[in-house]
This record gives sequence, C-alpha cells and structure tokens, in this order.
Amino acid sequence: MTDRAQSFANQHQSPAARAWRRFRKNRLGFWSLVVFCTLVVLSLMAEVISNDKPLLVKYEGQYYTPMIHSYPETTFGGDFQTPTDYLDPFIQEKLSANGNWAIHTINPYGPETLNYFAKSPNPSGPTADNWFGTDDRGRDLLAQLIYGFRVSVLFALALTAVGVVLGVVAGAVQGFFGGKVDLAFQRFIEIWGSMPELYLLIIFSAVFAPSITLLLVLLSLFGWMGLSDYVRAEFLRNRQLDYVKSARALGVSNWQIIWRHILPNSMTPVVTFLPFRMGAAILALTSLDFLGLGVPPGTPSLGELLAQGKNNIDAWWISLSTFAVLVITLLLLTFMGDALRDAMDPRKLDK
Repeated sequence: MTDRAQSFANQHQSPAARAWRRFRKNRLGFWSLVVFCTLVVLSLMAEVISNDKPLLVKYEGQYYTPMIHSYPETTFGGDFQTPTDYLDPFIQEKLSANGNWAIHTINPYGPETLNYFAKSPNPSGPTADNWFGTDDRGRDLLAQLIYGFRVSVLFALALTAVGVVLGVVAGAVQGFFGGKVDLAFQRFIEIWGSMPELYLLIIFSAVFAPSITLLLVLLSLFGWMGLSDYVRAEFLRNRQLDYVKSARALGVSNWQIIWRHILPNSMTPVVTFLPFRMGAAILALTSLDFLGLGVPPGTPSLGELLAQGKNNIDAWWISLSTFAVLVITLLLLTFMGDALRDAMDPRKLDK
C-alpha cells in the first residue's frame, strides 16, 4: 500500500481505531500493556503456580486431586486423620516409592504455608527450597508476592471501576445541567474533600472488623472527586456545541443527550487516567497495609511485607523483592498511561 493510500485509510478510521494505532506505535507503552496483562493472568492462576498441594497424585494405583479434595494423612500411609501435609518428608517418601508419584506446582508453597523443615531460622534467605526466602513467620516469600500482587491488582481494578462510575455520573450531572446544580455539587465536593480520610479509616477500622469490602467502600467515597472535575469540564465544553443544540431542537431528552451524544465525546480524560488511577489505588492499599489499616490479617499483602522488611532490616530479601514488585508494577502502569495519553490526544488523532 502506497503512503498516500495508507494516509487515506488512516483518515477514514474511527477515532478509537486511530488512537489504538497510535498506542501500538508507542513500543514502550504497548509492551508494558502486554507484560502487565501477562502478569495479571499468571497471578489469577496462582493456585496452579504456587501451592502446597500437588496437582495430581498417584498412590497405590489410585489417582487423587488434592487441590480439589482434602485427603487425610491416612490415605497416603500416615497415622492421623488430619489433613495431609504434602511437604512432610514422610509423606513425600510415601508418594515417591513403589511407583507412586505426585505432580507438584512450580513453587510448592501456598501463601500461608509454613516451612517447618527450613534449615535456618526465620526469616531465612533464598535457598533451593524457598527461592526468594521466607518471612519472619516462615512463609514462602515468592508465594506471598504472587498472591499479594493479585490482591493488589484486583483491589485496584475494583476501586478504579467504582471511582470511574461515581466520577463520571457526578461530573456529567454537574457539567450538563450547570447553574445551581453545578454550584451545589461544587460546594458539596469542597466540604466532602476536606474530610480527614485517614482519620475516618482509623475510626472505622476500630469499629468494624477489617475487610477488603469495607476498605473498598471507604476509599471509593473519596476516590471519585478528582475524575469528576475533568468530566465536568468536558461536559461544560461539549454541551455548547452544535450537535447538542440540534438534539435539543429535535426534542431528545436530557438523559439521551448525555448518554448517546456528550458522554462518548467526553471519555478522553477518563480513559487516559485509568492506569494512573490503578497505580494510585495500589499505592493506597500498600500504604494502608503497611500501617496495619488495610486487608484483614492473614491476607497476602505487599504492604505487610514492607512492614516486615522494616522490622527485619537484616532480612534484605523481604524489602528488596517487595520493592521490586511494586516498582515494576507502577512503572508498567506509568508507561501505559503515558502512551495512552499521547494516543488519546485529539491534536494527534488525525496524524
């Protein structure tokens, strides 16, 4: 295809297609998206990557699926009816003798698995058994990072989705109706934004049992205000354009004008800020976990690992690996956000 034909084809693409084409041309942003999505998919498969239960066991001619069903120790030649500890040397010997075998995950430790058979006191450094070492409780650090990354990303996605919905609705109502509605909303946002968010988190954490749902609700109450300002500005600008006036003249209802006409043309700041909002949500969860105000105890958490690194200065592997995961995650989101911002720039869409 000649350059002229290519230019003609690009000019007749939709704005979304042209924005995607520009995004793909930004190699750093595009490959950051690929790497980030790959890491998220792998974290969603954490149970088959890092688990203390084998994927499949063959024992005395019978096949067992420990990930799906719980088997007592007596099933594999043990003496007790307690759940089987597949890391016990006695059980491992039973599962490797007389034609028996077990297929383990890549990392044979779960997020709460304690390595009772470690050769050095906890926290222990990287070894052949624990590739990234253990924390101060004897839990495998690699498993903690995999599951903690998943919790952080899923929480960030949920918080971003809720914040986007609330911010878009509030900004759309303010910008479209304007006047007294806009003035009342602005005064409400000023009052609500002056509330001490951290103090409220401390109070609610003392009154209610810690949970991810409670944390999501509390952060969502404040996370929408920044985005609503951008959506409000877009609606204030777009409502004065000719196509909106024509829709009014044809008798189209206000909500149809908002949903069908103005909103699709006001989504540029929303889409552009998504990666940055996710990064801010991950940092917020990590900070609250570091302070002990985040997820419930026992939940894999990057913030808790940072707190452990602070309390165990000599255990450098805890702080270093957790810091590396956070830096890589935030860098990927930042590169994606920069590429998305350039791709959505209306001054560049026609190039």
